[in-house]
Amino acid sequence: MYTKNFVNPCPDWATALLNGFSQVLLLRHPLCGLCCLLAILLTAPDLVGGALLGALAGLLTAQRRGYDRADRQAGLYCYNGVLIGILISVVLPWSAMVPPLIIAAGGLSSIITHQWRKRGGKLLIAYTAPFVLLGWVTLLFASPAPNGLVEADPLHGLARGVGQIFLLDQPLAGLLVIVGMLIANPYAAMWAVLGSAIGGAVALLAGQAQAAWLGLFGFNAALAALAFSRQGERPWVTVLAIVMAIAAQRVASSLEVPLLTAPFVVTCWSLGAILARLKHHLAHQDTTQRS
Repeated sequence: MYTKNFVNPCPDWATALLNGFSQVLLLRHPLCGLCCLLAILLTAPDLVGGALLGALAGLLTAQRRGYDRADRQAGLYCYNGVLIGILISVVLPWSAMVPPLIIAAGGLSSIITHQWRKRGGKLLIAYTAPFVLLGWVTLLFASPAPNGLVEADPLHGLARGVGQIFLLDQPLAGLLVIVGMLIANPYAAMWAVLGSAIGGAVALLAGQAQAAWLGLFGFNAALAALAFSRQGERPWVTVLAIVMAIAAQRVASSLEVPLLTAPFVVTCWSLGAILARLKHHLAHQDTTQRS
């Protein structure tokens, strides 16, 4: 149940918004969120307004509909708004219609996230699925500009693979995001960078050098690594998540549909189901042996 009046406001709206930026990385840490915000501000200042507006729309919608206060403060109703706000700012030319569109999309992402959290259960976690769905609708009416050529630089490609989580293609953006992850969770940050590196290496082996240097095969792998490493899963599980995310992206890339973070979401759902099934089987086997 929710109340349609402004009750129980977040104790600190600035922190809630910054947590929303860090939740894009599945982390809760305002300093990490600040690093992500700085990454956008310093490398793509024209996208800052959209990111903040989307995050604020998500938070205000959650506030207006009376969603759980702790979840709002944690940024769980902001992060999809951040991403859809950036995407709309990237693909649509500026006009008077863009801000209302971002507000509507950010608010809708909050509602979808809430409903998903209620009905998805422990396996079908929302992750960035609301952003993917709204992003696909957006891309029906606009197409992103083609990526330009970039220099062949492994370190820059590695950083871009992390920055592309926020649709940013500048190495500085990726570096700032990595710094934020190191502040919030150094262990998860290490795995995210490794995921980006493996994704880039696979792209190179597949003869897609520009995709590798642009980090286009790194961000889904980095997100998958974050999803499982932050949960304290064993290293082989995180490695498997990286491999599955890259494989999903490779298979789906032939569809010629902008994948956004769909490979990451599908990987988390699939691997989560596999692990749950495995744990259930082992628990059943252990019970049988004891009886």
